[in-house]
Amino acid sequence: MSELPDGTPPEEEEALEQDDEIIGRAFRGSLLFLLITAFLMALIWWVSLPDEQIPQIPDVNQIPVQIRDTGGSAPPLPFTDITLESGIDFIHDSGARGEKLLPETMGSGAAFCDIDQDGDADLILASGRPWPWTGEEPAASTIRLWLNDGTGSFEEATEQWQLNTDCYATGIAVGDIDGDRDLDLFIAAVGSNRLLINDGSTFRRSGVGSAIEGAEDSWSSSAGFFDADNDGDLDLFICEYVQWSRKKDIEVDYRLTGVGRAYGPPTNFAGTHCRLLINDGDGNFADVSGDAGLRVEDSGMAVAKSLALLPVDVDQDGNIDVMVANDTTRNFMFKNLGNGTFEEVGEQMGLAYDGNGSTTGAMGLDVTDYRNDGSIGIVIANFSAEMTGLYRYWDQSNIFMDESINEGIGPPSRKALSFGILFLDVDLDGRQDLIQANGHLEEEISTVQPGQEYRQGAQLFWNRGDAGSGCFEEIPQQQTKDLGTPSVGRGLAFADIDGDGDVDLLMTQTGAPARLLRNDQSSGHHWIRIDPGDLPAGTWIECRQKNRSQRRVIGRTRSYLSQSERWITFGLGSDDSAPEIIVHTSSGETISQISPGVDRRIKAPRPR
Repeated sequence: MSELPDGTPPEEEEALEQDDEIIGRAFRGSLLFLLITAFLMALIWWVSLPDEQIPQIPDVNQIPVQIRDTGGSAPPLPFTDITLESGIDFIHDSGARGEKLLPETMGSGAAFCDIDQDGDADLILASGRPWPWTGEEPAASTIRLWLNDGTGSFEEATEQWQLNTDCYATGIAVGDIDGDRDLDLFIAAVGSNRLLINDGSTFRRSGVGSAIEGAEDSWSSSAGFFDADNDGDLDLFICEYVQWSRKKDIEVDYRLTGVGRAYGPPTNFAGTHCRLLINDGDGNFADVSGDAGLRVEDSGMAVAKSLALLPVDVDQDGNIDVMVANDTTRNFMFKNLGNGTFEEVGEQMGLAYDGNGSTTGAMGLDVTDYRNDGSIGIVIANFSAEMTGLYRYWDQSNIFMDESINEGIGPPSRKALSFGILFLDVDLDGRQDLIQANGHLEEEISTVQPGQEYRQGAQLFWNRGDAGSGCFEEIPQQQTKDLGTPSVGRGLAFADIDGDGDVDLLMTQTGAPARLLRNDQSSGHHWIRIDPGDLPAGTWIECRQKNRSQRRVIGRTRSYLSQSERWITFGLGSDDSAPEIIVHTSSGETISQISPGVDRRIKAPRPR
């Protein structure tokens, strides 16, 4: 109501108040009428819309879920530690002598490969060494070789093969780089790397002082051979970790309350760049990292703190792409453009961060079609308090989705600090299971983080094939027998060491013995093992049996710092019908052959 001047008569004041009330009622009535009219007009317009104008929610980015064969309850999946009885007497030397230096926490890798070309999986193990300023010498070569007799018994042949090497070894890469059919070795290291050429019965060092050895102050981690430029020979991709020195480490002075100086994360160390070295066909390498597009920077600073790589043709265009796991910075997906160059598309493809959009302490990597439906699953082992990442890609979606919670891996993996990680069909039922090696960095972690332990049991997630409630079910560690024994797990590699068709494991530890774990599953399931020969690493091979199709990626480079056997194992369950093996070549050609039966080893079909 408006204010009246002083001295207004009471009767006039009352009349004016009545006029205001009448006007207010009229205004409110008009407003209500207008609102009702507008609502009715909007309703009439909406109802009269033609069907084709109603917006539709696109489903191109939704990953389809297909109900597949299910496996019921988990079978017994025991692994038996046969390290000593098999002849392996390796103990890793981290160099730890009390200064708490970052490299001492990271461990070294392993490689299963047929060095002597007798048809079975031999074993190479890498170690660190005492630091030069201590004046100590390593007790043995930091690269050691054991030859397999075909039954899973090993005899050391380090001296015989002249493999004596003295470097702080981290990762191992295996491949025939000079075309002589013998497997050569690249050893990544803290400091200068090593290239060791296999001459048929001995190894010799090559490339001394060349680009392949890198700088003396570099820290290389995982590495892998694959054909990056499609010229038919093996090129080399090297993951570089952080810019590290003893001086920087002491200046960082990471500490834990109640512990004092302790091992810590790499957050206070500058990043680096991944490296790509192109082979000229004779085993000579040129560093093309800059021209190839691998130098990823933010605000002029190197982003990479790389610990694992995975060569895989993600988009199946015939060019091998490279996934890279970075510790506390975003992960990379280098898309191969087919002309010797790469484009980093990790963020666009949904692989750079976890499901919350955060970076993680990413360690190991592996890839497979774990649903047997044509999709691609990439798994990333992460730091404690971070779930293991499981990213699934469907060709029609053009993006990976974080499925770790939906598939049953997320919550059970959150407590563990994981390094090596592998997809493998433990019980040969035709579905890829998942195993991860766990172990903390700090020996005294339990004093400051109740519930955390330095030694942690490896985890086995059985693939039950139940799309309704997630694919994976964690198997209690007591049911996996020696696999669940608490360890300081780091590298993880697989091979069928005893020729029985199922796949066995080697787990490395930091500052402790390596562990050879025999797969003692007794399902009675059938299998087929495929020798891919010289089919390109990173490409896919398929096994069809009636209405079921399985796919695997060819290649040794997976997990963390390690290399697995080249053979591809397909579990067939109870189906004894002869499977069809299919290879999709880089040129788009499809070649196939029918296996003569099951429970046998055969060669993959070759291009005509």
